[in-house]
Amino acid sequence: MHAAMHHAVVIVPVAAAAALLYSRLVASNLGPGIGRLLALSPVLALLLKLPFAIPLYGARGTAAFFLVWLGEFKLLLLASGRGPDPSLPPLQFVFSAALPVKLIREPPSDDAVVAKRESVPIMSMAIRFAVMTVAIFYLLRRKNELQVYTAFTLYAVVTYCFLDFVLPCIAAVGGALSMELEPQFDRPYLSASLQDFWGRRWNLTASAVLRPAVYDPVKARLGAPAGVLATFLVSGLMHEVVAYYISFRAPTGQVTAFFALHGVCVCAERCCALRCTWRPPRFVATLLVVGFVAVTAFWLFFPAIFGGGLDDIFLAEFGALGSAFVGLGRRLLGHRH
Repeated sequence: MHAAMHHAVVIVPVAAAAALLYSRLVASNLGPGIGRLLALSPVLALLLKLPFAIPLYGARGTAAFFLVWLGEFKLLLLASGRGPDPSLPPLQFVFSAALPVKLIREPPSDDAVVAKRESVPIMSMAIRFAVMTVAIFYLLRRKNELQVYTAFTLYAVVTYCFLDFVLPCIAAVGGALSMELEPQFDRPYLSASLQDFWGRRWNLTASAVLRPAVYDPVKARLGAPAGVLATFLVSGLMHEVVAYYISFRAPTGQVTAFFALHGVCVCAERCCALRCTWRPPRFVATLLVVGFVAVTAFWLFFPAIFGGGLDDIFLAEFGALGSAFVGLGRRLLGHRH
């Protein structure tokens, strides 16, 4: 397992970078259209295959999100002339094509750089890492004693903290290339509507890709409600795909049903907002939104992602990683003494 992981750590990024540099070359020499799409098809096929080389469940799922979701969609947009800019320097193009980062178009002033450094959320990241670690160890010790919805709540906390910890780390690397992280979360627990939750606060990286790839073209042909429904449907299908990369289990359709349900509810919410001027107090609206998201996630989303023994696999993996870090720390301390 360790040898396979070490092999994947080298092979997957190198192969992905080489494929994306080829994509840049194609886009620089072929105009948007079917010819560019055909030339990019080997890369599209390779990105689908690369995550399978990673043996760890969590790492494979993360790679699938970056390469199969973000990478595939951005390359499809590139084929139509709307994806990453092929005039970018090679390394910046690779980052923007496979990761949730974007080029900083105007060099920041010295004051802006200082403010940016001072605003790096080191304390916030440390808190998220600590919360995630505590939740994982609590699950490792007490999982069999927990009520199922309590366990799902802890898994939700771990997922949120993990994403909100990893992505700023990516931003730190991108900052050296004059790139910045695209927004990922904006305090989703303060959402005052489902549209606010999905469109402006939760997983904004996915929204930034789905909007030009799905919502805008469907809206232009069939109207905004159809665009919303199509976007949620595609999001559900892509979550099913990422879940398959993690577990190798056939999709159950529950995750797609979760997103389809929320798509219908967002459309209904927008329709009611146009017809009715009354709004509940923000505190009440936030409780209703967060409660609805939690209840439907406990019903449809989390059983498909963490049910059927998958949670045990994740916890065993996290436990092994934690033990490895502890062992490494002890060896380092031992060498010092």
